[in-house]
Order: sequence, then C-alpha cells, then structure tokens
Amino acid sequence: MIAAGFIPKAYSNSIEKGSFTWSSPSNIALVKYWGKKEHQIPENPSISFTLNNCKTNTKLSFTKKENDGNLSFEVFLDDEKKDDFKPKIETFFKRIEAYLPFLKGYHFKIETSNTFPHSSGIASSASGMSALALCLMSIEKELIKSDVTLSAVEKSYDENYFIQKASFLARLGSGSACRSLEGDLVVWGKHEEIKGSSDLFGIKYPYEVHSNFKNYQDTILLVDKGKKQVSSTVGHNLMHNHPFAQERFKQAGKNLSDMISILKNGDLNAFIALVESEALTLHAMMMTSMPYFILMKPNTLEIINKIWNYRKTSGSKICFTLDAGANVHVLYPENEAKSVMEFINTELVVFCQKGEYINDKIGFGAKLL
Repeated sequence: MIAAGFIPKAYSNSIEKGSFTWSSPSNIALVKYWGKKEHQIPENPSISFTLNNCKTNTKLSFTKKENDGNLSFEVFLDDEKKDDFKPKIETFFKRIEAYLPFLKGYHFKIETSNTFPHSSGIASSASGMSALALCLMSIEKELIKSDVTLSAVEKSYDENYFIQKASFLARLGSGSACRSLEGDLVVWGKHEEIKGSSDLFGIKYPYEVHSNFKNYQDTILLVDKGKKQVSSTVGHNLMHNHPFAQERFKQAGKNLSDMISILKNGDLNAFIALVESEALTLHAMMMTSMPYFILMKPNTLEIINKIWNYRKTSGSKICFTLDAGANVHVLYPENEAKSVMEFINTELVVFCQKGEYINDKIGFGAKLL
C-alpha cells in the first residue's frame, strides 16, 4: 500500500449532521521509535504493547456547511473549551485533507476526555489522535455507503482497510498514535522480517506470542505529572544531526529481530534485558543530542535501582521501560501481580508524585462507543 491508495474516489452519499464516539488506548513501546523523516515517517521500526485502561474517549459531532475553503472546528477537553489545542489539530487536518476531502464541508465539535491525568507522561497524543482519526473514518464510511453498490463497498471498505487507513491518518497527527488502534502488540515501521509491516501505518503483530506475555501488566509510576521540558517533536528533530543516530536506527532494527524470537520462545530474561536497554538507549540519545537534555528525574533513577535490586534478590521477572519523560512503566507477568504490587506499595510509591500510580495491562485496541 502506498499513500495514494488512501485517497478516496467521489463519495456516493451525503450526510447533513451526526456524531461518532470512539475510545482509543495509549501504548508503550518496547522497541522505541526516536527520529523521523518527512511526513511522520519513522527512522526505525518499533513495537509496542497496547494498554487497556489508559485511553481517550472522543466524540466528534459534525454539521454540514458550505465548503468555503476553511477548516471549522472547536475542541473541548473534559467539557472545557481548549483553544490552545486548535493549532495541533489544524495542522493534523491540513495534513490529512487530501485523504479526507470532506473536511472543509463540515463544522466539527471535538469533545475529548482521558481516563488518565493530562500531561502525566502517558502518551495522550497517541490515544487522542487515534480516537479522532477513527471518528473521521466513521464519517467517511457513511459517505461511501450506497444501496446500489453495497456489496462492492463492503468488499473494498472492509475492516482491515478501515483500521489501516485510520492508523495511516493517526500517524499524521502523532507518530505513535498509529500503534493504538489494535492490540495486543503492534509494529510500526518497515522491517524485512515482519510480513505486512509498513512505515505508513501500524499493524497487529502477525507472529506467534508465548503465553508468558499474555495479559502482561503495566503499572505506571507518576514520578512527574508536569509538562515535559522538551516536546517529543523537538526531541525527534534533534536526531537529524545526532552523531549516533545511524547506529541507533540499526540497533532498533536488530532489537526488533531479536524480539521476534523472544516473543515466540517466552524468554523473560532476554525480554527484560532488551526492553530495559531500549528504554535507557532512548534517554541516552536525548542526553547526547545537541542541545542535550535530561527528562529523567532523581526519583526515576531511584525506582530503577530499586527494581534492579528487587529482581536480583527475589528472582522476579519485573522490569521497567520509559517513554520520553520521567515516569516509569513497571512491566511484569500476570502471575506476579500480587507480589509486585506489594513491592510497589512498600518501596516505590514513595518516589511517585503525591504517591500516585496507574495500574494497567495489555489491551486489544480501540472501540466504537
């Protein structure tokens, strides 16, 4: 599939108004994507766990208007108007207009809410942009409906195409958003060993996964709930002239190759080593860019050291990963949930801002509400 394949033919139906509501989760990358080319194309492939509880619910209401050449929309977060969200969404709409030519023909009301604290270090752009892309795709699905050609429409507009195009659109709003539509493992970025993988959209991981990784748990320790000092967009751009960038991109490709066999054979020790290395490499790239920056906080390091010590003394298969921020995702098998939660409440919660954390686990993607 190439990008031009997502440009629709003339719509056969007309809608005056309506609304759609989608719930879409965040995700946590195991092999990280850091650095992108033009048009939100990743420099390296990535794979992520889809989350279950950390999600965005978005209602998109639309009313037909004259196509005056302008985009028309308003945005609400938790019922509060958010004009400061508008520039990012306007940029998104402009990027996707060629693929959704109805955009200028409607006024949109976007009402969104998160099940997790905003700016908590959980990828709200991933869940938010994927939910919005799905709402827009639901509109397009209605616009192509025709009683005369229903069977042809069903054939060409099947669920796979719907999800694939939604992922493609979501990527143009936020790169990692393309990994939030399905679950429980999603790959984004072309990789020669993963059939169907693409730089244009995420795909459900197509190969065997050992039972060790079923219903994996993720407890997110909220070390710092403030806004990041450096945006992900800025961080990605700093990879363009990074002295270690090309070696990092190769490393990510190799790590994804290794992850294929790890997921198949259930080797938890190898999983731990790869996932933690990926997390620390991500932050190493930030610390060695120019300008350089550190997103980890002292309590982030305290938690990491506590996890290492607990694993050494208990034999637990607990591990950590990090996004581009200070908060720590604590990953562990379901059969260790009770003991790990005791450890978190006894030794780690003291390092969380206001003692807050979020319990989550692997999820299976977005839902139409």
